[in-house]
Amino acid sequence: MLSRVAGNIYWMARYLERAEDMARLINVNANLILDLPRGLSPIWGELVAITGCSELYDGNYEERSVLKFLVNDMTNYCSILACLSFARENARTIRDVIPREVWEALNKTYHYSKENSSQALTKRGRYPFLQEIITRCQTITGILAGTMSHDAGYTFLKTGRNLERADMTTRIIDTRSANLVPDATTTKATYDNLQWMSVLKSLTGYQMYRREMEVRIQRQDVLRFLIQSETFPRAIAHCMIEVERCVEGLPNHDKSIVIIHRLMRQLDNAEIDKLKQTELQLFMDQLQIGIGQLHEELEMNYFGGTYSEQTQCQVA
Repeated sequence: MLSRVAGNIYWMARYLERAEDMARLINVNANLILDLPRGLSPIWGELVAITGCSELYDGNYEERSVLKFLVNDMTNYCSILACLSFARENARTIRDVIPREVWEALNKTYHYSKENSSQALTKRGRYPFLQEIITRCQTITGILAGTMSHDAGYTFLKTGRNLERADMTTRIIDTRSANLVPDATTTKATYDNLQWMSVLKSLTGYQMYRREMEVRIQRQDVLRFLIQSETFPRAIAHCMIEVERCVEGLPNHDKSIVIIHRLMRQLDNAEIDKLKQTELQLFMDQLQIGIGQLHEELEMNYFGGTYSEQTQCQVA
């Protein structure tokens, strides 16, 4: 397979996943704010931090300003509209490789976002718009799974999707695990449960957490689930297992496998119960660096090193 085609498939998957993740993050954050204790400032700025695009943001952290930046600001390469635009452009150049239904669905999703993104700036229109984006992205993922030949191209698609998921999970844990309430008061204890519930919902993990862990929501169990679960699709360990399976089927994979195995050892050896907040953030930073190194190795080995311009806001 040509490196250009492999790179376009890989990045199409990453941008599609990123658009869905951003829509879900905004939705969950909007609902979380409704439950915050009186006197606590809204936390829209956290979303900018999660994307890694803080350097591109020069506005205040008021709701409307942040939403515009994250939804339809084309100067922000991590906004929903920008991600769908990039996914569409990558898909356009490989229309002879992907199923026609995928191109049609992705093209329609981009135009829907372009024409209706202003709805997300209003409280009444926000949820319907974001939910429509999530549903359309999930539909495209399903069409790909059901209609695209599971060959080398699909391997690069799955690799991109799972690497993006792993990276996003580390970012959400890193940023959202910081205390919502800054002091050790009764208020803080009351809203710890809310904090970790929002982390799970940001990753569509609330229901599966309750089913798999069979315990009430608490910090160490949520972290163990999102970091070490081998069955939940957005858990870091599961994503790395999927990436390993994909990369093992590719030629010249030795260097990539070394990085993957190093990441998997870090995940396996993590003593979740002993990770205080500072240590947790350091651990997430280490994982993000490893994911970035894996991306760079894949890019140089399979994409000819010509796609660095698409690495944009998020490292990897």
